[in-house]
Amino acid sequence: MEILSNLTSTFPTFLLTGIPGLESAHAWISIPFCCLYAIALSGNSMILFVIFTQHSLHEPMYYLLSMLSAADLGLTISTMSTTLATLWFNAREISLDSCIIQMFFLHGFTFIESGVLMAMAFDRFVAICDPLRYTTILTHSRIIQMGLLMILRTVILIVPLLLLLKTLSFCRANVLSHSYCYHPDVIKLACSDTRANSICGLFDLILTTGVDTPCIVLSYILIIRSVLSMASPKERHKVFSTCVSHIGAVAIFYIPMISLSLVHRYGRSAPKVVHSMMANIYLLLPPVLNPVIYSVKTKQIRKALLSLLLTK
Repeated sequence: MEILSNLTSTFPTFLLTGIPGLESAHAWISIPFCCLYAIALSGNSMILFVIFTQHSLHEPMYYLLSMLSAADLGLTISTMSTTLATLWFNAREISLDSCIIQMFFLHGFTFIESGVLMAMAFDRFVAICDPLRYTTILTHSRIIQMGLLMILRTVILIVPLLLLLKTLSFCRANVLSHSYCYHPDVIKLACSDTRANSICGLFDLILTTGVDTPCIVLSYILIIRSVLSMASPKERHKVFSTCVSHIGAVAIFYIPMISLSLVHRYGRSAPKVVHSMMANIYLLLPPVLNPVIYSVKTKQIRKALLSLLLTK
């Protein structure tokens, strides 16, 4: 037993969870999941294809949108295999190393998406509040620099967070709450002291969401002030309508993320199915809805998609 305990501690294996209480219906539940994954993959791939093939869309706003779609694709792909494997084949076992790799991409693309949404808010701020300097402030090289900074920030913050997991011991039933590895969910199962992990996780949260969210809010406060100073109501509506897509993207990214964090922090007595559903909504909602929002609300994207589809 001691040998088994040491093996479990050194080479821990985790068990993923599908939809608790509905195990017998996993095959049927997988159908809407497959449809949502297909929408997310095809929608974001099409947005990326249209932006890179249509020269009229080679502008800062659309380059940032392509980064958002790439982050959404990354989020979808990083969890799709384990979720569908759990639902289709009940393949629940995952090693710590595989868990760490999945968390690197899952949390990494989440951090990148948060940074892209902040950059898009800055783009809208410059376009509305200082339109004459828009092309000089948001140059192509500056957009590339912003993208590289987002990636660098992600790597610097997430690598220490995940390396700390290797120092933990796991010696109990390692059943995760979701069909993928989520950092707060994993450290709850550790037998050793997790204070360093919690502090590092909080530090990462402050330097990503804690920085990005106030910047987005500040950008929109300045945008609203600038829009309200316009004399014509028609002009106000026209200018503010350019922000609708971005506001929608911010809402569908942050609301599920905050809700899932609150469920993990305060909802331990909540039914397991609540944890599972919140986790799946958190990851599937942005990749599925972002292409729809931008296709419907952004005239240039809509026209480019229609021309692409009609030519075929």
